[in-house]
Amino acid sequence: CTVIFTRLATRDLHKPISILFCNLAVSDLFTSFSGFWISMLFITNPDVTIFGSKDMLAPYALYTTSILSTIYNLVSIGIERYLAVAESMRTRFRVSRNHSIAVVFISWVLAFFLGCLPLMGWNCLHAERSVSVLYSPFCVNYLIFIAIPNVAVAFVVPLFTYLRIIIILRKRKLRMQACGQATGTYKSAESQVARTSISIWLLALVSYAPFFAGVIFDAANQRCHADLYPGVYIFRNCTATLITITCLGNPVLYTLRLRTLGAKLKALRCLSADRGPACTI
Repeated sequence: CTVIFTRLATRDLHKPISILFCNLAVSDLFTSFSGFWISMLFITNPDVTIFGSKDMLAPYALYTTSILSTIYNLVSIGIERYLAVAESMRTRFRVSRNHSIAVVFISWVLAFFLGCLPLMGWNCLHAERSVSVLYSPFCVNYLIFIAIPNVAVAFVVPLFTYLRIIIILRKRKLRMQACGQATGTYKSAESQVARTSISIWLLALVSYAPFFAGVIFDAANQRCHADLYPGVYIFRNCTATLITITCLGNPVLYTLRLRTLGAKLKALRCLSADRGPACTI
């Protein structure tokens, strides 16, 4: 909420990256709200969160939707940051405000469609054989359909984009060194981007890898709920806690360092513009 109110109060939403940051905050807010909803159901009636019931479909669907939206936002931010650095390399494509709005709209439509499939009928309320043990009454095949491609996207795409950013900055630094020009700004930007990128990727890895492992265990497990209580459900609660930590870590990684990182990227573009024909790239 602090991130959203700050963005709206400063009228900074005309920037493409600010739209993505604000949308990420909305996704994190939905994740926290749905997690709180599930926690209240556990406090009032613990059995429904273990053995499953129709009452769990709506909160689980909202929880899935918010997680998917967060993943799509993380991927979009990584791509936008890559294009922002590549734009300083005189590429033709530049992300605009309309592009960010379109990405936000598409990500939410896709997240709501995939997350609400159980509400549309893809659930196991009346099919005991394929019911999920960890997330009843979701079906195991639905969880596999949702988890495998989206977790792969959350790991692979940000890793690729941030590695490309680091490689671009490294090449620019080496070329400026060959021209005999100062590279202090490039060194500072490269180290900061590297630290931030590693933190982003590790946070996603630590947060979503246990959830992915739980889905794999769920698919391979054939035992009933009572046989796995309470250890497996403690593990499920830990995965939910890690996802909540991601919601707390996103504002720190993306919002608090945005001004410094933006200044570094702006300085890089200024150096590139002031250099002129002294060195051909």
